[in-house]
Amino acid sequence: MSAKKPVTKSTKKPVKKKEEQPLKPSIAKITVNIGVGEAGEKLSKAEQVLQSLTGQKPIQTISKTTNKDWALRKMMAIGCKVTLRKKTADEFLIEAFKTRENKIADYAFDDQGNFSFGIPDHTLFEGQKYDPNIGIFGMDICVTMKKMGYRIKHRRVDRRKIPHRHQVTKKETTEFIAETFNLEVVS
Repeated sequence: MSAKKPVTKSTKKPVKKKEEQPLKPSIAKITVNIGVGEAGEKLSKAEQVLQSLTGQKPIQTISKTTNKDWALRKMMAIGCKVTLRKKTADEFLIEAFKTRENKIADYAFDDQGNFSFGIPDHTLFEGQKYDPNIGIFGMDICVTMKKMGYRIKHRRVDRRKIPHRHQVTKKETTEFIAETFNLEVVS
């Protein structure tokens, strides 16, 4: 017959939990938008401006409703936009902040940590000159922030809500932008 071994307690040390380090926010994307309000020559000039500023081909934005007062029809091209990510987004944002003298208002940030601001004249960018054939175009710049774990919201399989610890706050974004881009947030 076989002899049974006596049962002894394991000599393993208890495993300590790692202290969770706070996740740092990062820029998910930047959307640069020029709203023209009409299709045609003015829209094509706005597309030229966006392409010269970003180096990417813009797409047209289309109206969703009909408004007779503004002479808009549903599915009419009324503007153009470009989406920038990663290194090109950072480089563009540095140039955009220079036009704003490295200052941004506190009210430009929302509760989810995203922020947006406008630039009234595209000639404020370095290297851009006034061309009477094109004119002057202003633009809106919208910056979307994220943290590690945001993929859970956009993935195809087993999509879920973003956990509270992964959500970006206004305070985190203002600190990140101030440190990374040497920016002053004005109240």
